[in-house]
Amino acid sequence: MSRIAHLFSLAGRTAMVTGGNSGIGLAMARALGLAGARVVLVARREAELADAARLMTDESIAAGFRTCDLADDGAVARLCHALTATGDHIDILVNAAGVNLRQPFTEVTPAAFDLHIKLLAAAPFFLTQRLAPLMKGRGWGRIINLASLQSARAFPDSAPYGAGKGAIVQLTRAIAEAWSRHGITCNAIAPGFFPTPLTAPVFDDPVRSAANAAQTAIGRNGELEDLAGITVFLASDASAYITGQTIFVDGGFTAK
Repeated sequence: MSRIAHLFSLAGRTAMVTGGNSGIGLAMARALGLAGARVVLVARREAELADAARLMTDESIAAGFRTCDLADDGAVARLCHALTATGDHIDILVNAAGVNLRQPFTEVTPAAFDLHIKLLAAAPFFLTQRLAPLMKGRGWGRIINLASLQSARAFPDSAPYGAGKGAIVQLTRAIAEAWSRHGITCNAIAPGFFPTPLTAPVFDDPVRSAANAAQTAIGRNGELEDLAGITVFLASDASAYITGQTIFVDGGFTAK
């Protein structure tokens, strides 16, 4: 085992995780940190970021944070400029920030639709546009996007969210096509149903939650720890020949 463990080590790497203050983003950030990466959490709410970074520091993970509203025009440029100014070289970018307002189709406003697309598709695009050239200069990089069950199928009251999550699958391919020849891979993780603030309305309904569990091949909904292995794999040298792919971590939900 020790002869291949180095393939999964992230020692010496720095990972930036958007939406890393809670839910799936925090779980992915923690996994990267436990694999040896230094972690920079990015989100809007400073108090939550500070709490998340403190939790990871308590586990001997080198963790810091930066506040940023990724839906704000110009925020990505300011964030990347600040990283450069402080000498933060991002090796691994995880685009996990998101929102799902769960509105009926006829009630979605232009502003609400815009917000979903900015967070789910535009922010990952422009972060990659800024950071990938720097990764290219170092000859190595990993970009992990967050897709969804709604990248492949529709759910009620989530049309803008589904549109953004459909877009991220194609963006993952586009990033891979543009940058993989320079040592930068890009893949997406599409989680099934996991308990997070975004899915609270589902898990708060025992009937819906049980129905989703029954839809899986494994027979249960996801636990955040289920995302650790795939996150580290896609961020490490172990996945060097995998790029442009969307991997469903859904207990077989989409297989049935």
